[in-house]
Amino acid sequence: MNLQQLAETGARAWGGSTHPARLLSHRENAVFEVALPTGRAALRLHRPGYRTDAQILSELDWTRRLVAAGFPAPPPVPMPGGGWLLPLGAGQRATVIGWMEGAPIGEGTDALGPKSVSEYAEIGELLARLHRETIAMGTDRFDRPHWDIDGLTGAQPLWGRYWEMPLLSSAQRSLIELARDTARERLADYLAGGAEVTLIHTDALRENVFRNSDGLALIDFDDSGFGFVMYDLAASVTQLVDDPLYPKLRAAIMDGYARVRGLRAEDRAAFDMFAMLRAFSALGWTMPRLPADHPKLPTYVRRAVMLAEEFLSA
Repeated sequence: MNLQQLAETGARAWGGSTHPARLLSHRENAVFEVALPTGRAALRLHRPGYRTDAQILSELDWTRRLVAAGFPAPPPVPMPGGGWLLPLGAGQRATVIGWMEGAPIGEGTDALGPKSVSEYAEIGELLARLHRETIAMGTDRFDRPHWDIDGLTGAQPLWGRYWEMPLLSSAQRSLIELARDTARERLADYLAGGAEVTLIHTDALRENVFRNSDGLALIDFDDSGFGFVMYDLAASVTQLVDDPLYPKLRAAIMDGYARVRGLRAEDRAAFDMFAMLRAFSALGWTMPRLPADHPKLPTYVRRAVMLAEEFLSA
């Protein structure tokens, strides 16, 4: 079956859609809009092999608990007979989440506007609420990937061995390896000094932050996992390092966060290291996904090299 047929099969398991499933995006997952008897919803066809059943169910359990605590995120939708996840064969599985009203505050290629700085302060507040509610509920029950020291700087990082990215020159590869190893040592010290680790979203980009009548909301928890809370903040703005507003966005997201949960001086000082590690991870992410001649690849390389140089010279 093709994706459309799989989506229609999945929709039937949730009671059937009154309209044909409509493809919204196809990145890690194929996401379809469906009109179920219970209302409008998003049906996800999970990328085979990317997440285990236990990890997907943990994501749904986490977001269910967040929504119950008042956090603005799409709740998982169970099948009428019970159950959250539908196997469709050949490693393909479907889940359904509630529809998020509103619209994203932007896309990755959109120009930043005059309200962007205040919006990133709001995103900082939103992430602080996410971490506050997550820590309050406890995380021992969840099975998610680990954006920890090994997940960012180990021999097999979560998104791949970024230092082996083919477009890197020999000198650039050596630079990134040195920055990676230096960051690994500093992460160990940072963790020993009381850095906070919990379940984090890791992907609060503009396309995943919605604005509706109630304020901001967060979608797409697919890459969430256990990690440093400061990585969550840095990951939200790293793709904007080339923009003239970046210094203000960087300050705004931390200031917004601090208004809700507070930040230590050590946390603020670690921001640029996490921005660099996010740029490194993004290099690894491109390797199995983008062709070698993709026009965006030089930008990924340039960002990673620039942030590595700044990190090592600081």
